[in-house]
Amino acid sequence: MGFTFGLRRRFVQIMTTFLTNWELTNLLSGKIYKGPGKNLCAPGLNCYSCPSAALSCPIGALQTVGGTTGFGISFYVSGVLLLLGLLMGRFVCGFLCPFGFFQELLHKLPVPKKKLFPPLIYVKYAVLVIFVLLVPLGGAIYGRKGLPAFCEYICPAGTLEGAIPLLITHPEFRQAAGILFAWKFFILIGVVVGCMFIYRFFCKTLCPLGAIYGLLNPVSLYRLRLAEQRCIACGKCQEICPMNINPARQTASAECIMCGKCIEACPHQALYLGREQKFSGIQL
Repeated sequence: MGFTFGLRRRFVQIMTTFLTNWELTNLLSGKIYKGPGKNLCAPGLNCYSCPSAALSCPIGALQTVGGTTGFGISFYVSGVLLLLGLLMGRFVCGFLCPFGFFQELLHKLPVPKKKLFPPLIYVKYAVLVIFVLLVPLGGAIYGRKGLPAFCEYICPAGTLEGAIPLLITHPEFRQAAGILFAWKFFILIGVVVGCMFIYRFFCKTLCPLGAIYGLLNPVSLYRLRLAEQRCIACGKCQEICPMNINPARQTASAECIMCGKCIEACPHQALYLGREQKFSGIQL
């Protein structure tokens, strides 16, 4: 199952990246697709302003709607995130997020690998509350216009997928680029370097979408499960886990992206992805 599972996951990541960004010819012209697909949200992080993007970013949509006059909360955006979270949790991060896939490719570069300082995993929740929820809402209260703070001041996916392609194809935009772009480019470089050394650095520390799905991980229908009768507490799953958790003891962890590496490493097939099943002895 090991190689087959990993290959299937990689195939899904590639296909999701393509299906989320099927307007590839726009990368040459710098035109932003504004067709009917933009009325739908992608499951993962993918910038609306990317010329090839065929779907909207759920975080961008959540900020835009949450910061409008009248404090309207989009039932569609919040409903999509809630539905995906309840069904799959951070499976979305591990399989369906283009920027997550990009981070994994960066981590394959031959540099020394490090582990994240554990308290930093909580930064993404502060980013979610402050930049995705409170600042847009505050803008609506005091200025009658919400500020998409995460997209404007932090999001490295937006810089990579949106700002850089548009600056390359539009000389007039290059003349207008200033301190804000320099700041966001600095964040992008920091994330790229971080991902080279630390597996999914952005997912672990800054991603508000991962924070949302992570909060729903413990109650998601499809998630990592443990057949306790099979587990011998050998610790191999913890050794291999790229998200630095103990899968056998933290199957509902908000950090688990369901990459399946622990499933591959388990010598007794005690871990599995799916709905809860009843095991009897060693029989599936």
